[in-house]
Amino acid sequence: MPKGTGKVIAQNKKARHDFSIEETIEAGIVLRGTEIKSIRAGRINLKDSHARIDRNGELQLVNMHIAPYEQGNQFNHDPTRSRKLLLHRKEIDKLIGHIQQKGYSLVPLKVYIKNGVAKALIGVGKGKKKYDKREDSKRKQMKRDADRAIKESMK
Repeated sequence: MPKGTGKVIAQNKKARHDFSIEETIEAGIVLRGTEIKSIRAGRINLKDSHARIDRNGELQLVNMHIAPYEQGNQFNHDPTRSRKLLLHRKEIDKLIGHIQQKGYSLVPLKVYIKNGVAKALIGVGKGKKKYDKREDSKRKQMKRDADRAIKESMK
């Protein structure tokens, strides 16, 4: 099964707008009992989240909001706690090499369920400037107009 396939639970649509994504990598997420239940219910938000490598050389997903499970009790979790991402050491070392370059960040693109396990698609991206965003929106609009013209000429 290719990367990023499975039942998509949450997407970070703003990520591709704010960053030019150069590479993606699939990582497992270490969760607690009620967190996976909330994710399966779709109560997750990736809006302000990002990934970072901590002192121990482990990849952490920071600021991802998973709402507390409604049927949970005192064992509910903190909604925005840092969650460990599972990758092989070679993959983490490769990511360290990418983010040591100026302007690169690790951005979660989507969270999905694959074979019953929660996965995150992490993108290595360089932040876009305002003029880059304008240029992208112009390019998209021109493509839409061209597609519309072709569709009209086919009628």
